[in-house]
Amino acid sequence: MKTLYIVRHAKSSWSFDLPDADRPLGVRGRRDAPRVGKYLSDNERTPDLMLSSPASRALYTALIIADEWGYPEEEIVLAKGLYHTSSSELLEILKEQDDDKNTIAIFGHNPGFTDLANELGTEYLDNLPTSGVCAYEFDVDAWAEITSKNASRKFLVLPKRLPN
Repeated sequence: MKTLYIVRHAKSSWSFDLPDADRPLGVRGRRDAPRVGKYLSDNERTPDLMLSSPASRALYTALIIADEWGYPEEEIVLAKGLYHTSSSELLEILKEQDDDKNTIAIFGHNPGFTDLANELGTEYLDNLPTSGVCAYEFDVDAWAEITSKNASRKFLVLPKRLPN
């Protein structure tokens, strides 16, 4: 059994004149990410691997959630392929992961993350919002075998539905 957590980065700030990859988290992002991390910590085992887009907003989301979830910050792997990519490319990245890692959390961006959730699931998701988490379980032993046919949605967490 493999478990995947698709985590969209927390809300970023648009108040700075910076390149897209350097935009920091905004006030709402800094509020929502710890709440989502606490939910994950209270309800899910710490993942075996966390992969993050190198974009500032994705990495800081991963760092905040790692702190809450009990995952060592220094073990977060930066994956350039998670920065604004397609669902098919995301699947390829996942299929290349070591099979000794049974649970993986990825941190990145739309539209690829929403597209991946829709490719894997049978329930249509209009938009995976910032700080949203969509988790899937796969009835397989190897990441190379994951497909929509062996995926089942475990849960969808939306920050606006979590208690303050």
